[in-house]
Amino acid sequence: MATEQLEALLERARNWAAHDIDPVTQAEAERLAAQAEAGDEDAAAELAEAFGERLAFGTAGLRGRLGAGPSRMNRVVVSQTSAGFAAFLLERAARGETSNPPSIVIGYDARVNSDVFARDTAEIMAGAGIDVTLLPSQGPTPLLAFAVRHLGTSAGVMVTASHNPPRDNGYKVYLGDADEGSQIVAPADSEIAARIDVAASGPVSELPRSTAYTVATSEIADTYVTRTAASLLAGFPITQDGRTLNAEVPLRIVYTAMHGVGAELSDRVLLASGLSLPTPVPEQVAPDGNFPTVDFPNPEEPGALDLAFRTGREQNAELIIAHDPDADRLAVALPHFDEESGYRRLTGNELGLLLGWRAAERAMQDAEQRGVPLTGTLACTIVSSPALSAVAKDYGLDYAETLSGFKWVSRVPNLVFGFEEALGYLTQPHVVRDKDGISAGADAVAMARWAKGRGTDIWGLLEEATERFGHFASGQITLRLASMAAATELAAQIRLAPPTAFGVRTVSSAQDLLEPGLAAIPSNVLRYDLTDGSRVMIRPSGTEPKLKIYLDTFSEKGKASKRRAAAERALGELEADVTAFLEALQG
Repeated sequence: MATEQLEALLERARNWAAHDIDPVTQAEAERLAAQAEAGDEDAAAELAEAFGERLAFGTAGLRGRLGAGPSRMNRVVVSQTSAGFAAFLLERAARGETSNPPSIVIGYDARVNSDVFARDTAEIMAGAGIDVTLLPSQGPTPLLAFAVRHLGTSAGVMVTASHNPPRDNGYKVYLGDADEGSQIVAPADSEIAARIDVAASGPVSELPRSTAYTVATSEIADTYVTRTAASLLAGFPITQDGRTLNAEVPLRIVYTAMHGVGAELSDRVLLASGLSLPTPVPEQVAPDGNFPTVDFPNPEEPGALDLAFRTGREQNAELIIAHDPDADRLAVALPHFDEESGYRRLTGNELGLLLGWRAAERAMQDAEQRGVPLTGTLACTIVSSPALSAVAKDYGLDYAETLSGFKWVSRVPNLVFGFEEALGYLTQPHVVRDKDGISAGADAVAMARWAKGRGTDIWGLLEEATERFGHFASGQITLRLASMAAATELAAQIRLAPPTAFGVRTVSSAQDLLEPGLAAIPSNVLRYDLTDGSRVMIRPSGTEPKLKIYLDTFSEKGKASKRRAAAERALGELEADVTAFLEALQG
C-alpha cells in the first residue's frame, strides 16, 4: 500500500474514532490504525476495506459486515442513514406526499446489535421531528411490513440482514402512502442516499436525538395473526363429493427457525388457523444472532437443513418447514426415499407453483361465494419459473413477470399471489406487501393437511399440477468469474454477439432488458425464448462476481410421467448446450 494511501486511511480512521458513539467500534478503529501504522499488512488491508468507501445505500437499503468504519454496519452509519432518511421524509411531507409530521415504524430481528441499531434509528428519527413507533421486541420482517400498512405510517425500517452470514446486519426501508408498505424503488434510493451524504458530512454526535417515541403494544402482532388466519381460512375447507377435505387431519410437522425470530409468530398463526403445531428443531428454535449450528443461515444452502432432517427422521415427520432468520423466506421439505437424509426440499419454483395454484383456487371460491367475476393477477420475477402463467391462464387470471426483487412483485396491480424462486412468497397481498414466510408457511401446512385428507401428499399435488398445467423444469448455471466487472463484461459480450441457437434449439425471440420500455427500469438481463418453449435468462449477479443463467423447459405431451421425463431431459440438454456456448465465448 502506498504511503500516501495509508496516511489518508489512518487520518480517516482516527477522525472516525474521535467522534464514534460506540466504544466497541471506537476501540476497533484505534486498534486497526495503530497496527497498520506499525506495519501490519493485514491490518492495513482491513483498514482499507473498512474506511476506503462508504457502505452504499440502495433499493435494498444497507447490508454489510459489523465493524468500525463507513463501509461497515455500526451505530455511526445507522445514525447517519436515519438522519438522511428523516430528511427525505420531511421533504416528502413538505410537498404533501405524506402526513405532516411524517411517521415511521421500526422493527428489528435477533442479529447482533439489531436492537441497538433500532433504538438509534428511533432516537434520530424522533430528534428530527418524525412521529416514531418502535416495535416492542424482536420479530420477523413480515410483521414490520404489516405494521407500516396497519398503522398507516409514512415509512418503515427493519433492522435485519435476513439470511446473510452471522457477522452481517442491515437496514431495510419501506414506504407507506402511495407505496402501500412496499420496499423502496428508484429513484427514492438515490434521493435518500444524497441526504445520507449530507448527514454524514458532520460529526455524528451533533445529530439531534430524542427518546420521545412510542413503543408499540402487542396489538400489532395480535392483528397480524387474526388477519392472516382469517385469510387462510377464507374459501376453505374445500369439499369434494360432499366430503370435507380440510377437516382435522393429523399431520406430523418439524419446524426450524434457523436461530431466527419466526417461531413464536408462526405458532400463533398456525393455532389461530386451526392447524397442527410443529415439533421444533431444539437447537435452532431460540433466536441467536451468532447462529451456532449453521455457517450460513439460509435454508437454500447445503447443510442448513441437516438438523431439521435429523429431527424429521426422529419424529417420522410428513412435512418440514423452515424460515430464514427474519422469517420472510420459506423452505419446505418432504419425505423422499431417494435421498440419504430421507427428505428433499422443494425448489422455490415448485412451491411457488403450488402456492400460486392454491391462491388461484381460493380466489375463485371467494368470487363464487360473493357472486362476482374472478379477477386479479398472479406474478413472479423474470428469473422464476413461468409455470405460474399456466395457472393464471387456466383460471382466467392475469399474469405478470417483474424484475428480480420483491419490491417489484409487491407493486403488481390487483395482485392475488406473487413469488420469486429464491424462496420468497406473498400469499396475502391484502395483508402484507412483501414476501412473508409466516403466512406462506401456514399455507403450506394447510395445503399438506388438505392433500392428506384427499389421500395424497404434496408430491401428489405436483403430479396433479403436471397433469393439469404441463410440466415445467427449471435449472441454474452459475459462472464464477474473477470480479463483478468481469461478469458485466461477459454479459456485454453476449449482448454484442447474441446467440441465434443453443444447440439444436433455435432462438425465436430475444429481449435485452437494458432497452428502455422493456422493464420497470432498465436492467442488465438478457432473455432468449426458444422455439420449443424453453427459455434462457442471463444476468450478472448484483452482489457477487458471478454470471447467473436461468433455464426453463416445458412439456405437455402425454401423461404426467412422460411430461416430466421430457422436460427434465430437455433441461439437461439445454444446460449442456448453454455451458458449451459460454465456454466457447470465453475462448
